[in-house]
Amino acid sequence: MKLLIISTGGWVGIGVAAAVVLILIIWFIVTYNKFVSLGTNCDDAFSGIDVYLKKRFDLIPNLVETVKGYAKHESETFAKVTEARAKAMSATTVSEKIAADKELTTVLQGFRRVTENYPELKANTNFLDLQAQLRNIENELVNARKYYNACVRELNKKIRSFPSLIVAKMMKEEKREFFAVEAPEERQNVKVQF
Repeated sequence: MKLLIISTGGWVGIGVAAAVVLILIIWFIVTYNKFVSLGTNCDDAFSGIDVYLKKRFDLIPNLVETVKGYAKHESETFAKVTEARAKAMSATTVSEKIAADKELTTVLQGFRRVTENYPELKANTNFLDLQAQLRNIENELVNARKYYNACVRELNKKIRSFPSLIVAKMMKEEKREFFAVEAPEERQNVKVQF
């Protein structure tokens, strides 16, 4: 019987190989967990946007009803606002919600222009309160979108960076969509005054 004897150099080689494998395993686990964390942050950030969108959706009928009393002949504008709100509320995916929010924002800009034509409306305390609430919600939405986009940016950078892109492909992690403004008129400063 032959006895297998491993030389000192052989043990060093095995030790180095084991250390490399251990380092790769640790790197994989850390990278995997980072993707999980970044993905969770994106989901959480988008749920924050959802909360503010819901607040906005709930406020819109009150605004429309208040303005209807003053502007009875503006029914087409009210119908557009109601339709855009319904579409935004029924959106389920991130892409659908982003598109619906853009449409609702555009329609609300037209609604704001209608309300500017009624000076007595601007003096109505109920309307002024609703206007202030909408302004606050719009500001909160802006901040929530910024946070979401920051989370998406970090995740997308990690997905595209080497060597973490290897883990991203294994996890089937895909780039997320930013909450971006596409219409040039939406890039303008909007006066939230009625």
